[in-house]
Amino acid sequence: MMNIRKANERGHANHGWLDTYHTFSFADYYDPQWTHFRSLRVINDDLVLPGNGFDMHPHRDMEIITYVLSGALEHKDSMGNGSVIRPGNIQYMSAGRGVMHSEFNPSKDEAVRLLQIWIMPDVKGAVPRYAEKSLRDKPTGRLHLMASKFGRDGSIAIRQDADLWLAKLEVGQRVSHSLATNRNAFVHLAEGEVLLNGKTLSGGDAAVVSEEAKLQLSAAKPSQVLLFDLN
Repeated sequence: MMNIRKANERGHANHGWLDTYHTFSFADYYDPQWTHFRSLRVINDDLVLPGNGFDMHPHRDMEIITYVLSGALEHKDSMGNGSVIRPGNIQYMSAGRGVMHSEFNPSKDEAVRLLQIWIMPDVKGAVPRYAEKSLRDKPTGRLHLMASKFGRDGSIAIRQDADLWLAKLEVGQRVSHSLATNRNAFVHLAEGEVLLNGKTLSGGDAAVVSEEAKLQLSAAKPSQVLLFDLN
């Protein structure tokens, strides 16, 4: 069973310095049909103009994953971390019992486009933690594990039974992913165009997949796909 969420059906807000699309209910956007899926709470597709960003603000009890598609994003937090995240890099922050952070576009002339992902943790009040991982040099045409419950195969360990996979696909490349019994998938196409089990997804589209044994993806255009395997 598959339910496709088209890009133009998402919530949208343009604040001038920030142009953002919300797959799930967020801030002033509310859709009772799209508040979350399993433990996946937020996928925001943000375009931040040069010299702008999110000032220091608090989070708690949320697993926050940021993936930069273009440009650069400068991160600072109350744990003492500070770095610039670039395309192909994944950043993880477990807010736990509470953390402050800021995200800023340090460029004078280039916008930064990023996906910010929130996953609800399976434990509350934990000690905050932070990690980064580079997938920039990973080969195309394969699914790469970005994050998982126990950090298997070199992925980032997160506080939830959720696997996050990334595939960069050139035209004609194919990947497949098997779903175990009682597992569910959420597929977000960051950019490009793919066929998912015979259904076309364009940039910004997403699909909820349940009660299917296998997902098959093939690229009609150069694409980046995020696949969430959820309990």
